Amino acid sequence: MKYINAAELPEVPNMYFIYGDGGTGKTTLLKQFEGPKLLMSFDHSVNAIRGEKDIDVLLLEQADIPVIQETVNSVLGRAIGSGRYKTVMLDNVTSLQNYVLENIDGKSKDGRQNYQKLQVWFRVLGENLRNSNVTVVATAHQVDTESQSMDGKGRFKADMNDKTFNAFTATFDFVGRIFKVKGERWIDCDPETGDHGKNRIDDRTKFKAAELINPKPLEEPKLQETEEAENKEEKE
Repeated sequence: MKYINAAELPEVPNMYFIYGDGGTGKTTLLKQFEGPKLLMSFDHSVNAIRGEKDIDVLLLEQADIPVIQETVNSVLGRAIGSGRYKTVMLDNVTSLQNYVLENIDGKSKDGRQNYQKLQVWFRVLGENLRNSNVTVVATAHQVDTESQSMDGKGRFKADMNDKTFNAFTATFDFVGRIFKVKGERWIDCDPETGDHGKNRIDDRTKFKAAELINPKPLEEPKLQETEEAENKEEKE
């Protein structure tokens, strides 16, 4: 283990994991970050950032899929090592997980260890991103588990294998769900709801998606109104 004196503990860029339904604005969040950015797109949903002059894009090609693990490691290593980018987004990790698992299944003679291999690969990826010294944003689709919830809590989660999700996001500072209410986009990172969520950056639990990076004070009546509207939409 590496020893670091308390006075010399370095400040490292934050890591964000955002999950939600399609069309809720996950990819658009990248626009909030300052400086040169790189979008690694695994599902080709890049229209939201078209025309942005400070966002370079890497699109997954069919030839990449059989060697997706090696490709991601190599491309990330070169991009981060170049020092060109301040922020890197992996969009969409649900797709990436499916490709990786397919490759592991295809090379495995005994499938009993496949999910463990998947978890290890994503844990190492998360650790490498933590040590990259760039801001990291990862997105994923969401799963609605309403039929499995007896008390209404823990309804939403990222569309990933649970243990793989835990392994990957262990190093992330922020995990939140993005959703829309009355045309406005919100992010919920409150773990007390039972959904996947955490915020080690500040003390917010729910806020407008446009304020992910630059927080603004929210009046309590407005927050309460939003929560009531969200609950109503979920029941419908």
